[in-house]
Amino acid sequence: MIACQDLHKSYRTGHGRRDVLKGINLTINKGERVALLGRNGAGKSTLIKQIGGVEMPDSGRIMRHMTNSWPIGFNGGFQGSLTGFDNARFIARIYGRSYADMREFVEEFTELGGVLKMPVKTYSSGMRARLAFALSLAIEFDCYLIDEVILVGDQNFQRKCHHELFEKRADRAMVIASHDMYTISDICNRAVVLENGIATGYDDVTAAIERYNSL
Repeated sequence: MIACQDLHKSYRTGHGRRDVLKGINLTINKGERVALLGRNGAGKSTLIKQIGGVEMPDSGRIMRHMTNSWPIGFNGGFQGSLTGFDNARFIARIYGRSYADMREFVEEFTELGGVLKMPVKTYSSGMRARLAFALSLAIEFDCYLIDEVILVGDQNFQRKCHHELFEKRADRAMVIASHDMYTISDICNRAVVLENGIATGYDDVTAAIERYNSL
């Protein structure tokens, strides 16, 4: 279980501070697939970053009784001067995994070949997304955090991504922020609609999509 209790988050702007999350309460149980819906700027990515530990809330707390990934689609954790392989080595050390196994998986999954020996700062956005996706899947988590950009590359590679994440890991919990309602309706069994910093939960995903479409 991952439980978010009364999360508040604001950011400084040119006119003071903007409240993005206003007392969010959310529980993710084992095996649940929770959709985060909302207009651009509603706080979907912010909430996922809080859960993933990329950012800290201003107040409130998050209790984690499952392991969770960093946000898939978030590339901010790369060290740009290091190669793709070096970034894989760094993550393998942090999580106590075999670098040899991780390197083999990343090389096969990304299909980037010799590019993985080059500094990440030289990568295109698509290459970085492939690397981020592969590194996320190279370590097994109880809960995967997915922020919008999850299927990258050509159609064959997109099918590969879908198979690895949604089929091979069908028993894992997921939190998915997306504007793709087809994916949401196909994958998720619960939904949360974010509006004006407030989260409203729905057990009926169709009802959540209807509310999102009305925003």
